[in-house]
Amino acid sequence: MSDLKSLYLALQRAFYAQPSDLKTATELLPQLKIGLIQAGLLLPQGDVNFQDLVVARDILEIGALTSIRSRDIPSFDRYFSQLQTFYTDYASNLPPSKREYPIRGLNLIRLLTQNRIADFHTTLESLPADVISDNTFIRHPVNLERWLMEGSYSKVWNAREEAPAEEYKFFIDSLMGTIRNEIASCEETAYESLPLKDAVNLLFFTNQSDLVTFAQQRGWEIDITGGVVRFAQKGEEKMEIPKQKLIAASLLYARELEQIV
Repeated sequence: MSDLKSLYLALQRAFYAQPSDLKTATELLPQLKIGLIQAGLLLPQGDVNFQDLVVARDILEIGALTSIRSRDIPSFDRYFSQLQTFYTDYASNLPPSKREYPIRGLNLIRLLTQNRIADFHTTLESLPADVISDNTFIRHPVNLERWLMEGSYSKVWNAREEAPAEEYKFFIDSLMGTIRNEIASCEETAYESLPLKDAVNLLFFTNQSDLVTFAQQRGWEIDITGGVVRFAQKGEEKMEIPKQKLIAASLLYARELEQIV
């Protein structure tokens, strides 16, 4: 336990540094998880010292936030899954964690970015009604989901500046990437070209250079001098109709009907 405590203190120093020392935190977390396993605290059962559980929960929460800051979503998934025991089974025994609902909110936005709408609603239904309506960290992803369903993409874009925690912006950026591709597909179908300034606004870019990079990825033609973006036109799929076979089949069908009559 003394080794675990020293590692825990080192993790706190790395995490709370300005800016966070993500490299050191990422290196310490696996060692701490091994220590938690050996101490029977990663998946606690039976009689456990509740102060030790608070420390274990704090380590896993730091791990979840470090994963988001490091852009490691699979790691965040694992930490969130491990935290469920502390958030549910020991909820009545442990003091509330100030990080619980920020992390729960991050998990909800993660489900949105993966288009797992059914899982989003199932997870949401497990939360108390007053938390859904009043908690800032939960209300934010709830609003995002509603705006996505409405197609109010400008509200999703503006929500980035209203994010209740810095980690939320990573997922909102991911959502905007998905939204941009959907809008781009519609533009390719509806238009042959658009003024550059209109394309920048429609795709929620803040400058023209970002649009140029995006256009190159989709194979669009950029005319800087003329201030126009031209979309790659998809050739119409032509399906050859087997006329001779259809005529022969129709005549055969007619002869058979005549014989029946």
